[in-house]
Amino acid sequence: MSRIRGSFCIAVAIAALAACGSNSTTSSVATGTARGTLIENPPFRIASLNAAAFEAQLDASPVGQSLLALAGAPACGVDFYYVKYWTVGAAAESATASGALMVPTGAAPQCSGPRPIVLYAHGTNTDKALNIADVTNSSNTEGQLIAAMFAAHGYIVVAPNYAGYDISSLSYHPFLNGDQQSKDMMDALAAARSALPNTFAAATSDSGKLFITGYSEGGYVAMATHKALQAAGATVTASAPMSGPYALEAFGDAVFYGSVNIGSTEFTPLITTSYQKAYGNIYAQLTDIYEPTYAPGIDTLLPSTTPIDTLFEDGKLPETALFSSTTPVTGNVALDAALAIPANPIFALGFGASNLVTNDYRVQYVLDAVAHPDGAVPLPQAGVPLAAAPQQSLRVAFKLNDMRSWSPHVPVLLCGGGQDPTVFFSVNAGTMQAYWSTLHQGLLTILDVNAAPTAGDPFAALQVGFQETEAQIIASEGQVAAVESYHSTVAPFCTAAARGFFSQF
Repeated sequence: MSRIRGSFCIAVAIAALAACGSNSTTSSVATGTARGTLIENPPFRIASLNAAAFEAQLDASPVGQSLLALAGAPACGVDFYYVKYWTVGAAAESATASGALMVPTGAAPQCSGPRPIVLYAHGTNTDKALNIADVTNSSNTEGQLIAAMFAAHGYIVVAPNYAGYDISSLSYHPFLNGDQQSKDMMDALAAARSALPNTFAAATSDSGKLFITGYSEGGYVAMATHKALQAAGATVTASAPMSGPYALEAFGDAVFYGSVNIGSTEFTPLITTSYQKAYGNIYAQLTDIYEPTYAPGIDTLLPSTTPIDTLFEDGKLPETALFSSTTPVTGNVALDAALAIPANPIFALGFGASNLVTNDYRVQYVLDAVAHPDGAVPLPQAGVPLAAAPQQSLRVAFKLNDMRSWSPHVPVLLCGGGQDPTVFFSVNAGTMQAYWSTLHQGLLTILDVNAAPTAGDPFAALQVGFQETEAQIIASEGQVAAVESYHSTVAPFCTAAARGFFSQF
């Protein structure tokens, strides 16, 4: 569920930004702490970029040219606002958070007046200082991507940084907590809607159409937010969750059985801390889960202001070894064989001598999965049901946050890559497709950008483009690099698919 990086990095130079660091008017500071309250109104404008300048900057680099080819030339300029608001943590504690409000500007008809909102959830990022609103930061590739794909084409974009990041008062990030993260998204949306009439771009207004999307962790958050807004009776026009771990119980079981995903040593501490803060029962002490080498302080390690590569180098986390290369012994010969290092070389990277999770904890988890099996993993059952009554605390938390608990009333696109080694497409999008098999025709669209295009498919050009990009990476950097970057390479293609999907409504 890694952050977006690599193939479509865009370096937007500060020199191209007009009114950089300009505040729109004198701000008032809110005294209340109710959810969704805008802390500073109007919010600070970080930058204002007209369409011509944005296009020129993108066209100045090969990666920018690639994004222009995918997103199209900007039709609108974009004002970038830094929104601060009140939300809650996993235990319902009051917390501050921040995010981006991107407002289209310019003379073209689609750049002002009533415009639809895209509520966007970003992917996993280990950088605690993340601020998706700061387009002057060249490392903010995800913020730049959604600006180019959505805001520069007439969509108002609201994108929270999430509680636990940037200036948030929360000391941890409620990672893959569907209840908290959907509230955070809804609170960011409420704050942005309060801010919009007071910005420099006040001629651009909310049309009432709301689209929800996000990538990786954000794909999960987008689906959880759609579910929560629907339950609240709020208007959602359509959603496009992308490459998300929607079927959390099934995904967790797949990993613990041995299909270890790339990035698992980053995601696991985020998950256990998140659920411990929410439910208080994931562990009594950190060594219940983690090897003594890594246990001390791991509950406060991520997100961090220290780069993830430095944490690996300093021995705070293993880079790939989630599980021990010494096969655990359960007493069940068949199960012991299933828990051995897998033949798949990508999954095998998740095993090593200096592993993160203890064999004892892995056995506890898997024995519960055997006694209380998920209906999608390891063998799919009709309807892919959740386990009836899991007992192991992490599996209980996965079940609680699994998205097999609702059905959409408006159209949904699930986009991803069929060979994704970070968020398994078949286990997540495939499981949701099976779970939603009785939905009315037209409500659910599944897109695998790695699949062979078919005649008449509206996404065929994106599939061809993705596969050509993968071939180029393999030719220039090798197969290993292509596998490592696969999850991030999918992102811009699915984002383009989401915009095309939304344009129908």
